[in-house]
Amino acid sequence: MNDLANKRIILGLSGGIACYKAAELCRAMVKEGATVQVVMTEAAAQFITPVTMQALSGQAVYSSQWDAREPNNMAHINLSREADALLVAPASADFMAKLIHGRADELLSLMCLARPIERVPLLLAPAMNREMWSHPATQRNILQLRADGAHVLGVGQGEQACGETGDGRMLEPEEILQDVVAYFKPQSLRGRRVWVTAGPTFEAIDPVRGITNLSSGKMGFAIARAAREAGADVTLVAGPVSLTTPRGVHRINVRSALDMHQAVQPALTQADVFVATAAVADWRVAQMAEQKIKKDGSGQVPSLAFTENPDILAGVAASERARSGALFCVGFAAESHDLLRHAHEKRQRKGVPLLVGNIGPATFGQDDNALLLVDAQGHMELPRADKLSLARQLMVQIAQRLR
Repeated sequence: MNDLANKRIILGLSGGIACYKAAELCRAMVKEGATVQVVMTEAAAQFITPVTMQALSGQAVYSSQWDAREPNNMAHINLSREADALLVAPASADFMAKLIHGRADELLSLMCLARPIERVPLLLAPAMNREMWSHPATQRNILQLRADGAHVLGVGQGEQACGETGDGRMLEPEEILQDVVAYFKPQSLRGRRVWVTAGPTFEAIDPVRGITNLSSGKMGFAIARAAREAGADVTLVAGPVSLTTPRGVHRINVRSALDMHQAVQPALTQADVFVATAAVADWRVAQMAEQKIKKDGSGQVPSLAFTENPDILAGVAASERARSGALFCVGFAAESHDLLRHAHEKRQRKGVPLLVGNIGPATFGQDDNALLLVDAQGHMELPRADKLSLARQLMVQIAQRLR
């Protein structure tokens, strides 16, 4: 099922060049199953036409509080009563200033004021010049909007249409979509601090060669996103992969197993949940060559000596907080055969309460997976599905065990 299936979302556009992003956002929400009703201010129509938004939403666009299509001329009442959420993207500085004073001089601000506040959330995606964003008046307004119950999604950073660079850009459509989807997810991990390791490690042989594996990091990144959707404060320690960081997740990039081992040390005192999905190399070259190792024409293969890498998961699981139950550890096992037996053995060997097994060659680099969850009581299977769906199911299982 799509993430926004059966959801009715009002997409409000106030004036700003970021209206062009609203077109892609509208299309993305429709693809996720939402019914999107677009409402535009007069200023928004200077940047993008109602015809464009109607074509993308499949719904007639509203822009006037006097719209005669509503028999009672109360579009601000009728539309807001049908909505599951009201999202204003872009939300200009002027529009947000109006909201904190309860001004309602056109249809969109009327709807924000008239919506049933207890069941129709107001989400705002600000968009403005960097100086406007940093102005004390704007920052005061944002604080007040949040105090009044609005969900202000924050802004992006980068080049702006005016030619300047800084904070204030509207978030990208995919980032806003992730925030909207997360809003509707159960907040089963709210207040929890979750650390996730993901991807492979790279163990250098010389400056240009190394040993790695086929892990893509997709499962770990999906778990980080699912944990954030569930309300957790998420830190993602990622090996060398080129995946996009999930919205709202703090990412630490590492390269080798030793790098990852060092990066996760704060989890011993900070984390409530530690999920080790990374495919960490078991061994590394004992002594990396300072220069590229070249063939000498003799046909002899260079001799390499290896040393064992630290066992990151076992080390975390052996910490005082993990042994006391204050830190819940989840391990992953990527096997090639006899998954159930190996998963049970690895769970006991690592000393973790929950071990998640999968067949590595069947999932490395793929967008889907099948998981086997093993704990002291037995095991359960999560049938093959896309990795984000599996990650969300895993978060449910972790939340239940935390309770």
